[in-house]
Parts: sequence; C-alpha cells; structure tokens
Amino acid sequence: MMHIVLHEPEIPSNTGNIARTCACTGADLHLIRPLGFELDEKKLRRAGLDYWDKLQVYVYDSFEDFLAKHPGAHVFMATTKGPQTYADVQYGPDDYIMFGKETAGIPEEILKDHREQCIRIPMTYHLRSLNLSNAVAVVLYEALRQQGFPGLQETGRLRNYDWET
Repeated sequence: MMHIVLHEPEIPSNTGNIARTCACTGADLHLIRPLGFELDEKKLRRAGLDYWDKLQVYVYDSFEDFLAKHPGAHVFMATTKGPQTYADVQYGPDDYIMFGKETAGIPEEILKDHREQCIRIPMTYHLRSLNLSNAVAVVLYEALRQQGFPGLQETGRLRNYDWET
C-alpha cells in the first residue's frame, strides 16, 4: 500500500481532494502539523465526499514525529527543486511520497539531507507549482502504474450495458 504524506498542508479543499484520491487508490494519508485547518472543517469534509471512512488518516506533530513512528521508511519528496523527475524513480509498494505545503513546499532543511529521494514534476519555466491535489494524483498514479495498479479495479464497466455484447 502506498502512503501519501502532506507536510503542513494549508488548504482544506486540497487535503480533502487528496483524501478522496487516497481512498480511491487504497493509499494511506499522513498529515504533519501544523495544519491550516481543523480536521472537522466543512470544506475539508466536503472535498473528501463520503469517502472518509474508506481510508486511513494519520496525524503527526512534526516531521521528526513522523520519522520516529516510521523508522526506515522510504520517503520520496516531491519538490520543484528535485534533481530527477517522478518518472525516473522506482516506487515500492510500501513507499511514502511526501508533499509540502501549498505556499512553500517542503522546507529546504529537510530536502538537503534527502537528495536521492527528491523528485519533481516537469513543467514550464517561471511558474511556481501545480495545485497540490493534482501533483499528488500525478505522482501517486505513476507509482501505482509501475506496480501494475495493485488491488485496483482491473476493467471498466458500463452501468446499463455489457461490454461483451
């Protein structure tokens, strides 16, 4: 199972959208404080739809708290400063993919010690970043694609028709 880590997320609707993506993919969601919202905030809950009971959400007091609770975890860090793209690395089934807060990303004091785990999504010059929930979806689905989409629906289906007829 993949793990998505949000370091100090600020916008409740982004985190709600990410929670929905995690529920749809079977990924766990890890939130590192401080959060820019309360976990019972209406915008957060609305963006996550009625999927909240279909995923695991963990909350940590700090990055150090997260590391202490997951010793030896393999954590990729999505950043515009990454030396390699998200498609250049191999993801394992229990890997963590961390994203920073919307206004500043992952702090450089964390990134400096994890160069080989820093990944980026290519984009045009002179723009800051993608929307956080879009970035999570891009990277998470690449990780799942590399693993053959484990545990996910293998075929699409119509509601009122059979593909076989």
